[in-house]
Amino acid sequence: MSGTVRVSKENQIGQIVFDHPERRNAITAKMWELIPEAVAELEADSEVRVVVMRGAGEVAFVSGADISEFESNRNGSTAREYDVRNAHAFSALARIQKPLIALVHGFCVGGGCAIALTADLRFSAEDAVFAIPAARLGLGYGADGLEKLVGVVGLAAAKEIFFTARRFSAEEALGVGLVNRVLPKAELDQYVAEVAHQISQNAPLTLKSAKLALGHISQSKSESGAREIEASIADCYESEDYEEGVRAFLEKRPPVFKGR
Repeated sequence: MSGTVRVSKENQIGQIVFDHPERRNAITAKMWELIPEAVAELEADSEVRVVVMRGAGEVAFVSGADISEFESNRNGSTAREYDVRNAHAFSALARIQKPLIALVHGFCVGGGCAIALTADLRFSAEDAVFAIPAARLGLGYGADGLEKLVGVVGLAAAKEIFFTARRFSAEEALGVGLVNRVLPKAELDQYVAEVAHQISQNAPLTLKSAKLALGHISQSKSESGAREIEASIADCYESEDYEEGVRAFLEKRPPVFKGR
């Protein structure tokens, strides 16, 4: 079966590449299984401060799940197993504690749009096309995925995206908040590299704590969640990085953070 998920690292920036260009980077069943492995590898690497995910080639980020597999891997008898597999992939991406950036060009459709929604930041080329065509395929769509969409674009826009199943341009996506910024295609890679580098220079424990807290803002606030946030804040104040950040500010120099 063709299609894979590649992991690479350069300096403090990790990268997840959805590599299935002959199918516009459509995600196969095997690729869904590889996503949690890729996330775990980068999460465990203490040198990695930020993760960028993208599609291989220049045609697509991810054009969705590979529909050519649906008759065998997502029919009545196997649909549940398939859905569990991709739920694990989405959960892994959503739970990564490091800042996650989606670099989007070309097609970002269906499962590709859902993958992009797990990112903290989404930067798009002008040629990007977004859609969630589940209603045209007769697919059931989990509440978790719709909740994430509503959290990003709001209820009214989420209904339009889902009910119409139509394609949205990059500028339309920007207008509803689906992406943070739209850039010329030739400038996108460099821009994302610069943003990732800028993030990588910041205090890892502060970023981890902020990501945790921001994630809870849009969710029901539980006592255990509040305790987890408070503990992460305490970790920041007790860290060497906090001392380094204050010292560097006073000494008027860039801080050198170590994530501890």
